[in-house]
Amino acid sequence: MKLICIGRNYTDHIKELENDKPTDPVVFLKPDTSILLKKQPFFIPDFSDDVHHEVEILVKINKVGKHIAKKFAHKYYDQLGLGIDFTARDLQAQLKAKGLPWEKAKAFDGAAVIGEWLSKTNFEDVNNINFSLKKNEELVQSGNTSLMLWKIDEIIEYVSKYFTLKIGDIIFTGTPAGVGKVITNDKLKGFIEDKQLFSITVK
Repeated sequence: MKLICIGRNYTDHIKELENDKPTDPVVFLKPDTSILLKKQPFFIPDFSDDVHHEVEILVKINKVGKHIAKKFAHKYYDQLGLGIDFTARDLQAQLKAKGLPWEKAKAFDGAAVIGEWLSKTNFEDVNNINFSLKKNEELVQSGNTSLMLWKIDEIIEYVSKYFTLKIGDIIFTGTPAGVGKVITNDKLKGFIEDKQLFSITVK
């Protein structure tokens, strides 16, 4: 099982980090060891002083596929969820400055929060889903999948050119604006529409 992550998929987030708007999806991977275990707190790693939360809609792949056309992509998932792509922003900046891969800043142990899963049938349109993140009961991130530069089916078409998608693979579809630093004792809660899908404590 692999975690396939899409970066820079919301214009407002691109602007807040002063990145260039990509012409193709930005893709990186996280290993399964990056998944935060259920009911466990997130521990800030000792190699970073600036870990950021990035809330994202997740897609769970339910059949094997390669070179999947966009018009068939909807057949390859039946569950959607919500998670956090934790990012060691200071380390990421150092790596980007040297033209190096991001994995040390994105794929460390515990860097991927995966909340509860919802059936795709819960949604009239997967391209119009509201989602949000609260930190200490304050709304810090909110987005809608309609604002993605590349929608879910387009992401599946794109990544399946390069990687065979397997049952259980999870796609992190990108984060909206509002990313920010987490500190010890922060409480993070994620929502799709008004349903809470995860709650974690930062240590």
